[in-house]
Amino acid sequence: MSDEKLSHVDERGQVRMVDVGMKADTERIAVAHSCILMKQETLDLIVEGRAAKGDVLATARVAGVMAAKKTADLIPMCHPLLITKSKIEIEVIEPGSRKDNRVGLEIFSTLGVTGKTGIEMEALTAASVGALTVYDMCKAVDRGMEITDVYLLKKAGGKSGIWLREDQEA
Repeated sequence: MSDEKLSHVDERGQVRMVDVGMKADTERIAVAHSCILMKQETLDLIVEGRAAKGDVLATARVAGVMAAKKTADLIPMCHPLLITKSKIEIEVIEPGSRKDNRVGLEIFSTLGVTGKTGIEMEALTAASVGALTVYDMCKAVDRGMEITDVYLLKKAGGKSGIWLREDQEA
């Protein structure tokens, strides 16, 4: 284990919001991923636009953007950020594209900010809520859907510069 200290814990072991007041504003970006796996029939309903609750993909994209803006309300030590970029992309997982042959959707969120602190939590929240929205809109036909693989793919900006998930190409 490294000697790095957790930034949200003070010298007495108490949790706190990190003081970023003296940090310089920099452009920051974060890209996150989530996946929702489902039955082929459920995926067909979504792709063909036949879901009873409406356009699942459009609703999931909007929900992701809205969730990113509410991250500081959900995660106790997050700073409220003035988000400058929010993009949610959804890709279909076709049969045979995974080793386990499951189908579903991959959700990618790209968030940007010019500020004193990173935007990773907003990107992760957006990707997660996008998947949760798909579940909500389709649960009547497939309660067995599974949300998996929520993780950060990339972050850039700030003192630590660029970070890429190890299993991703630059």
